[in-house]
Amino acid sequence: VQLQASGGGLVQPGGSLRLSCAASGSTFNGYVMGWFRQTREKEREFVAAIKWSGGSRTYADAVKNRFTISKDTAKNTVYLQMNNLKVEDSAVYYCAAGPGLITSTLSDPIKYSYWGQGTQVTVSS
Repeated sequence: VQLQASGGGLVQPGGSLRLSCAASGSTFNGYVMGWFRQTREKEREFVAAIKWSGGSRTYADAVKNRFTISKDTAKNTVYLQMNNLKVEDSAVYYCAAGPGLITSTLSDPIKYSYWGQGTQVTVSS
């Protein structure tokens, strides 16, 4: 399984970005696709996850109502639409894939088997 994240950049507070994660190497049925972020000061933290089959979504409290995770099964791509960005959203964002995860483990990075390379998001005026 290979994951390729893209779409990061520099944006002003209140702005928007859309991250993409192109996945290959598997059919992904039964997988959970997640987004995590990490800064130098913090451990890798959960942002959002979506089940490839069925499409149910889970969000961290810090991004609810601002971020939306979605997928395009035809393109094997997962997106993270980020609106109303805040300075504290600045981080390296990683996409991840985990086969067979259950709801209670979606936010645990250790449960994910595959990781993309990360894309930098900087929110600054």
